[in-house]
Amino acid sequence: MLLQVLGTAAGGGLPQWNCACPGCTGARAHPARRRRHAALAVRTGEDRWYLVNATPDLGDQIEATPALHPGARSDVGSDIRHTPLAGVVLTDAELDHTLGLARLREARDGVDVVATPPVRDAVREGLRLDALLEPYTAVRWRELPVDRGPSPAVDRGSPPTLAPGPSPTVTPGLPLGEDAAGIHVVAVPVSAKRPRYAAGTGPDTDTWSVALRLTEPATGRTALYAPALAVWSDAFEAAARAADCVFVDGTFWDDDEPVRAGFTTRTATAMGHLPITGPTGTAHRLTGLPGRCLYTHLNNTNPLGDPHAEQHKSLAEWGLEAATDGMVIEL
Repeated sequence: MLLQVLGTAAGGGLPQWNCACPGCTGARAHPARRRRHAALAVRTGEDRWYLVNATPDLGDQIEATPALHPGARSDVGSDIRHTPLAGVVLTDAELDHTLGLARLREARDGVDVVATPPVRDAVREGLRLDALLEPYTAVRWRELPVDRGPSPAVDRGSPPTLAPGPSPTVTPGLPLGEDAAGIHVVAVPVSAKRPRYAAGTGPDTDTWSVALRLTEPATGRTALYAPALAVWSDAFEAAARAADCVFVDGTFWDDDEPVRAGFTTRTATAMGHLPITGPTGTAHRLTGLPGRCLYTHLNNTNPLGDPHAEQHKSLAEWGLEAATDGMVIEL
């Protein structure tokens, strides 16, 4: 399995256009610190890739990734409009994960979009992206199967006690593309939080925001991608313990960071993001997991945006790390 990290920033990116916090100011002064919106690309076959989330930075992310560039196609010769990009899998309906779909209007052969029903309906009816794209290209929606693991997704306040080993789930994954031997994807519910534009619409369900379990049947390798994590459930614990690589919501370093930064009166947890540190944090839950664990979706106020911040040393001591834009992970 080959994963390409396209971006690691939370909504607004780093720097955010209307923010002069220390993180944004530092990123303007040191362009190497800049981060694009959190997204991932996964290779699902020869010359075939799917994006995990379609961000406002989609065009720049593709240009920064040679494997996603258009060009020659071995079976038909040179084709200047052939693209390796086959589709998109959505973890939620938030604007920073869906607005990039509009950038795909030039897709000659249409585009596949995989999502849970509430996310699909929000994008189609709330954002009206189907109607927007219809005159330009075809959007083919596929439903994302859901794995609820050993128990419903509930917050128990402390890490569930599970023995190491593979997840007991038998939920079959959805093959991405035509090759059933390629990458399979399944959703693990993590939050009932819906986007503001979808307030009052759709069902109350924990599939508004999900983590993605990506599995390569040929090798048995598994990656778990959770850019937004409001609840650490038994199902998520099981999926994380079975994964070779885990990407976890690193929006805020601690629970009070958003309040301390001055842009809200809500804590990280109240905003739908488990913090990295503290009693409800994810660091102590990730430490000791068998797979490689990385944080993504970093807010511009998160000190991890500075590569020289002391917090990186803390992560290293715990056996964790912050993902960086452009990194490649082969499992």
